[in-house]
Amino acid sequence: MLNEFGINNAEIFHNALPAVLYEHAIKFEKGSVITSTGALSASSGEKTGRSPKDKRIVKHPESEKDVNWGDVNIPLTDEAFQENKKIALEYFKKQKQLYVLDVFAGWEKSCQLKVRVICSRPYHALFVSNMFILPTKMELENFGEPDCIIFNAGAQSADDSVFGVTSKASVCLNLEAKEIVILGTEYAGEMKKGIFTIMNYLMPKKNVLSMHCSVNEGAKGDVTVLLGLSGTGKTTLSADPNRKLIGDDEHCWHDDGIFNIEGGCYAKCDHLSAEKEPEIFEAIRFGSLLENVVLDPLTREPDYNDLTITENTRASYKINYIKNAKVPCVTSHASNIIFLTCDAFGVFPPVSLLTSEQALYYFMSGYTAKVSGTEVGIKEPVATFSACFGAPFMVFPPLKYAELLHEKLKKNPKIKTWLVNTGWTGGSYGVGQRISLKHTRSIIDAIHDGSLKDETFKNFDIFNLMIPLKINQVPSEILDPRNCWSNKEQFDISRKKIAQMFIDNFKKIQNNSSISQAGPQV
Repeated sequence: MLNEFGINNAEIFHNALPAVLYEHAIKFEKGSVITSTGALSASSGEKTGRSPKDKRIVKHPESEKDVNWGDVNIPLTDEAFQENKKIALEYFKKQKQLYVLDVFAGWEKSCQLKVRVICSRPYHALFVSNMFILPTKMELENFGEPDCIIFNAGAQSADDSVFGVTSKASVCLNLEAKEIVILGTEYAGEMKKGIFTIMNYLMPKKNVLSMHCSVNEGAKGDVTVLLGLSGTGKTTLSADPNRKLIGDDEHCWHDDGIFNIEGGCYAKCDHLSAEKEPEIFEAIRFGSLLENVVLDPLTREPDYNDLTITENTRASYKINYIKNAKVPCVTSHASNIIFLTCDAFGVFPPVSLLTSEQALYYFMSGYTAKVSGTEVGIKEPVATFSACFGAPFMVFPPLKYAELLHEKLKKNPKIKTWLVNTGWTGGSYGVGQRISLKHTRSIIDAIHDGSLKDETFKNFDIFNLMIPLKINQVPSEILDPRNCWSNKEQFDISRKKIAQMFIDNFKKIQNNSSISQAGPQV
């Protein structure tokens, strides 16, 4: 199977079952154990998250004019890519066993990619079997040549003498060859985001909108799309016992509806509990994977509150481990689009109704805010703007994806677009408090049942957002964040400060005046 790459000596495990991968992980990988839940626990080593500064894209005449080059999409020569690929292949040739997985990306057949993953760690193989769509026995027999190949030699350091490689980690993509080479990082999430990046290049060429979002479907067929950066609540809020889950992270929207790219979920599990997130909690069982989670050494019970390894603890599981998942993961057009922001400044309302122009503005802005650290006394949040709520994975300039979204909104004029703040209220981080998950769920429920769109709204100054006066089971006083600040003058200062951040950021990414006018006005 790997003879074309000169790999002849390793024992190949092709689409190995989870039980086999469990056995191999425990036997060959230091620290891999079976937890009390039945999930496999594994360590990604030094890298416990993505390495965006080490990502490179081959600069090729065919795609050069399409790519939004800059701090996110950093160019690499084809010669350097081939050197990295050679390093990966030399590493594979030294291994006694390798894992090859033939899987699919995308539930919609007309947009589906055949993906082959080559890796040396059983933990990575289990991750791939969870996160991608597994072929049936017949599909596997007729799989043929893949459309895309991932060479995951993450245990082998990159060579920083290779032109364009600046550290011992390297994740490089060749859009033309549809190849991904991973060196120097064993964080499993690099594989799924590598394929997502390639889909973000291929799909817009087919007039298909690719989105960093979760999607679920109501009993009446209404569809909600939730876009947001990591930590804003995409996975948590999409796992709703009253709605069918389409997917928690990566989707595409084509002429006939929306489909999930993946076959599984990759949930953050810091402070995970059965009370707050029962669907996710129950999905962590045999076949699932816990990554960098601290375990009790005796009982092997996961301690989701212990973040000493990393704050980015993760659980990977097949989507059908969520009881009410819809498989195949396809649905119709959106009824509601929700932009999730975790505003640590405490300025944004818990929910706002957006115009179509504002929808494009906030989509392109991709705003959230993160706390600057956990040290005592540090209270000032850091604003983060990630275009299309997924800048690290977007290939084209933001306007390309915004134009595709605009087409969807024009074709489906009944779609309602909302901005939901899952962050702070009553003050910024360190002063105010986090908006309760209970209240956020009530807001989402009101969007789903249609009652929120029929409420009375008022204007939120500076940002010119429309905010409701009341929502069932949500205290009315928190709907206008200014009410929650004891120091109203300080709130007004903070609101203008954040508004100016939006204005300054939008000038960097786009000079489209019609869209920029939908933003805040200072």
